[in-house]
Parts: sequence; C-alpha cells; structure tokens
Amino acid sequence: MKKLGFWSIVLLAINSIIGSGIFLSPGSVIKMVGNKAPLVYCLAAAFAIILSITFASAAKYVSKSGAAYAYARSAFGENIGFYVGITRFVAAAIAWGVMATGVVKSVLSIFGMNSNDFILISLGFILLMILLFLINLGGPGLFKLINNLSTLGKLLALVTTVLVGAIIAMQMHSHHLVDVNSLVNAAGQPLLPKANLSILVMGVITSFYAFTGFESVASGAEDMENPEKNLPRAIPLAIFIIAVIYIGIIIVSMMINPRVLIETNEVVALTTVFDDPIIRGIILYGALISMLGINVAASFHTPRLLEAMAKDKQISPWFNQRTSKDFPLRAFIITIVIAIVVPMAFKYNMTNIIILSSISRFIQFLIVPLAVICFYYGRNQGETLQAVRKNFWTDVLVPIFSLIVTVFLLIKFDWVGQFTSLDANHVAHANIYAISAMVIGYIILPLLLFALKENKNILQKQED
Repeated sequence: MKKLGFWSIVLLAINSIIGSGIFLSPGSVIKMVGNKAPLVYCLAAAFAIILSITFASAAKYVSKSGAAYAYARSAFGENIGFYVGITRFVAAAIAWGVMATGVVKSVLSIFGMNSNDFILISLGFILLMILLFLINLGGPGLFKLINNLSTLGKLLALVTTVLVGAIIAMQMHSHHLVDVNSLVNAAGQPLLPKANLSILVMGVITSFYAFTGFESVASGAEDMENPEKNLPRAIPLAIFIIAVIYIGIIIVSMMINPRVLIETNEVVALTTVFDDPIIRGIILYGALISMLGINVAASFHTPRLLEAMAKDKQISPWFNQRTSKDFPLRAFIITIVIAIVVPMAFKYNMTNIIILSSISRFIQFLIVPLAVICFYYGRNQGETLQAVRKNFWTDVLVPIFSLIVTVFLLIKFDWVGQFTSLDANHVAHANIYAISAMVIGYIILPLLLFALKENKNILQKQED
C-alpha cells in the first residue's frame, strides 16, 4: 500500500491549514491592529506552534488513525474516546460541508454569478463533492498526487506574491508600513481604531484561527509512513512555513497599498494590492487552488476518523471496510452524506450551527495536552507505543502552556455573539439554532449513540 511520506505529510498539514482567508480577507487583522499586524501574526503563530507541538508529542505515543479521538481513548479509556470521536466527527463533517459551500459561493462571486442562488450553489456543491469522491476513490496514490499538487500550487502563488511584493516595495520611494495607522476616509475620519491591549488581544485570537487545521492531520495516521516519527516533525514545520508566508503577505501588502486592502469589496481582496494583471491572475488562481486544496484535505481526514472508531469497535465494524485501492468507501459515503445534507437543509446559511466546529476544536485543545501528560507519566488507561523517547519539555511543559493558551481562548471567545442573534431593530435574542445544535451535537447525539453501543455490547455478551 502506498503511504504518505514525510514531505507529503508536511504538504497535507499545509493544505489542511491554508484555505481562502489569506487570499480573500488578508486585511481583516490590519483593520483591527494597524501596523502591529506582523507582530500579532507572530504571536498567533507562537500559540499555534505551542499547540501543534502538543499534538505532535501525542503522535509519537499513539500512531493509530483518529488524532484527538485516538489520543483520548488511549489516555482516558473508551468512554471519553467515544465522546471525543463522535462529537469531532459530526463537527468535522459539517465543517467540511461549510468549507465546500464557501468555496462554491466564492467561485460564483469571482465569476460574477449570484452567490445566493440556491440552484447554482447546489449544482456547484454537488459537482465539487463528486470531484472529491473521485479523487479519493482512486486510492492513496491519486490522493497523494492531487494533495501535493494543490498544496504546491497555493504555496507557489503565495510565495510569488511575497517575492514580487518585496521587489515592488524596494523599488518604491517610500512605503506605507508606518502610515497605516494614520489612514483616514473621505470625511477625514480614521479608518482604523486606536490600538489598545484589548484590540491587540482580539487581533491575536483572530489571527490564531488562520493557523487551525493542524489538529486533524493525524486523523489518517495509519495511511502515513512512520507516523510516530514523521508527524511530530511535519506538523510544527508546516506551521512555521505557513507563519513565514502569512507574515510576508501582510508586510508586503501593508508596504504597497494598505488602504485598498482595507476598503476593497473585491472577493479576492489580495489581488487589489497589485496593478499588474499577471500577478493578479496568479493570486486569483492560487485562491481557487487553495479553496479546492483545503477541501481535498478535509475529504481525507474526516472519513478516517469514523473508520478509526469502527476499527476499535466503538461503532459498527461495517464502516471498517476498504476497496481494493485502499479507499475507506463506507466511511466516506456516510461522511459525504452528512457534509451535503446538512448545508442543504439549512439552505447554505450555516452561521447558526458553525459553533459546533469551534466547540469541537476547544475540546481537542483541552483533551490532547492532558493526554500527553498522562502518556509521559504512564497514567494512560489504553495502549501506547513502546520505547518512546520521552521529553519533559515537549511532553509536560509545552502541554501545560497549551492548556493555558486554550483557557485564554475560551475566556476571550465570543460566547454571547455565538448564542444570540440580532433582529431588524438590532435587538439581541437567543439563537435557538445555535443552542439546539449545541444540545443535540454535544449531549443528545453522544448519549443516544452511547446507549446504543452499550446495549449492543450487553446483547453480544448474552449471546457469548
């Protein structure tokens, strides 16, 4: 069986993290913190690297597929593993549908079509999902090729943008990096708020989410070569590469034309920084490749989580079946059905239930550091790899810092905004959809599936 090697894992991690944000809305953080944006991205990258090292440390103890599910099960037992696995799978499947919807809407907008037309969105959505199905149906070899090419394509576009931008900036008589904070609109009012500690903190948090996605990379660990060795090196390296590119994009954009980046209504905002049609075209195609690429990565991670649970008999073994080309067809089918049906049921307006994805990420950021500390001290309830090279810094201190970062993110998270909505008069009301999604996704569904699992186990014991 052809598995992903070290560099393919690095490219998969990059593909899982870089989506459309750096192309479509690179000015969002600049609007918040002005010329402090590079510093803010550095701090956000530091947070992401701390968390990624924690996930990397977990991967050297547990080489099974499933990522946070596998780590939670090995550290804390089947029940907690089951809860983490089920909630993460449902959230990841829905998040995949949200990303696919975003791709289709963005593409429609780029080509001047109605991005709110239900028929057009549905047609594009289904075509994209069919394409992703065919890519995965070809087996790990075809997936590896497409994933590597899409990642290299987006990297080429971004690196070209940084290099060309740096050349343009050096040729300018004066750059605008220092002038960002003093920009004003036509009425002479400041375009940016006066920076304070609170705004800088929110800027770091906003920037941090541009680095998330690394937590899913190990979901298909069993389809990788030496995951216990390659994952701990590949994930932090991918974060570092992405941080350098993000910071480069922000700096050259601010030096050349920060005003247009802040004020533009263009879908691919990054193109407005440059006048040259060739570089604009490179950025545009890079954005399209990047949006496809992150969906390719999601189509790899998510079904393998369901398959991992089936291998452990946490759910029906029926999902633990692969084709002759080593494709987890059954797990993929149920995953893609959820990813398609849920967005369609909400008519592609997923704002009210995307909270599921955020909560799932927080659960992983809390569980995995605790799991790594358990592994280090040998307090785990399940199996881990033997002869692991333990390291107090990466296996205890860094996870503790990860927990501190996660608690900080939890405190600063906009809980009120997520669970309320504004009416036409801008009066806040309880967001019933978001609250219902939380209750169903994190309480009712796990309890129902757990009860079914326990009942099946009891019946099986009686038969034996």
